[in-house]
Amino acid sequence: MPVQLRRPERPAGAPGVPRADAAAGLARFNAAPFATAEAALLECCGSRRWAHRMAAHRPFPDLASLLAASDEAGYDLAARDIAEALAAEPAPCLHDDAPRAAHLALRAANAAYESRFGHSFVICLDTHLPSRYVDQVLAGIRLRLTHEVDEERAVTADELRRLARSRLVELVVEGW
Repeated sequence: MPVQLRRPERPAGAPGVPRADAAAGLARFNAAPFATAEAALLECCGSRRWAHRMAAHRPFPDLASLLAASDEAGYDLAARDIAEALAAEPAPCLHDDAPRAAHLALRAANAAYESRFGHSFVICLDTHLPSRYVDQVLAGIRLRLTHEVDEERAVTADELRRLARSRLVELVVEGW
């Protein structure tokens, strides 16, 4: 069985009923009470400022507009907002049935990354096959450990924006 990263579970009460219709999901998202939408958005990006801005800009006419607004809100985050979002991100982890060596390698690489940059490693794996996730994460950590702090800050912010986009698609398509 290939080693795969385990996706964190959504907290109780979060949307999670699979839905194939993005337009219908977006309509439900647009119609949700502000606090409900904001809480769901915090699951996409842990910055309260980002989630508040996104919830306040509803209704979105289509998924492309939602994703464009997400990018714009992400680019406007201050360093403290990015730090807040990073604090909400779980450390990369593996399925429990992954080989012990893979767990140890990932734990050691993430510890080195956290020691150098002060937060968990984040990476969006949307363009990779699940069977390659571990290799991509380990390669990404090794590469990004060579970055200067300012360069890594920019890469991390870009990865947070990519994660938020991916999670928004999942939220609207499957969660509402």
